[in-house]
Amino acid sequence: MPEHTFRLNGEQVTVNVADDVRLLWVLRDVLGVTGPKYGCGINVCKACTSHLNGKAFNPCSMQVKDVGPSDEITTIEGLAGEDLHPMQEAWLEHDVAQCGYCQPGQIMAAVALVRRAAAEGREITDADIDGIRNICRCGTYFRIREAIKTGAAKM
Repeated sequence: MPEHTFRLNGEQVTVNVADDVRLLWVLRDVLGVTGPKYGCGINVCKACTSHLNGKAFNPCSMQVKDVGPSDEITTIEGLAGEDLHPMQEAWLEHDVAQCGYCQPGQIMAAVALVRRAAAEGREITDADIDGIRNICRCGTYFRIREAIKTGAAKM
């Protein structure tokens, strides 16, 4: 099996898997990182949203061969340090989660959105939030929107 090395949540990892294995399976089944959820496997539901070099991406749509040693993957497990990330705190404050399945991906998408807007020197807008395409099976979209705004203010 080929060897693949990359950074995961701040640590260098190496896995021995075939080149065409989807990164989501490497994270979940090989490395035991279960925050990114399997929903559709075709980059539609966004339940697996994580960060690749600081930008939101969906590991279900990427093969492990496309990640290099200098690439940094951050999952919900690596988002915060000792304390919760401000976006996670906002999720709790607004009581967003019901079933909770989509929440790691929703939070990771929201954090990437806020960071991108900040890098552009601006606040997030309702149009930015409208661009988040993560699917919530429970339909808590209003609370998700409010939590994103609160989390953005705290970031």
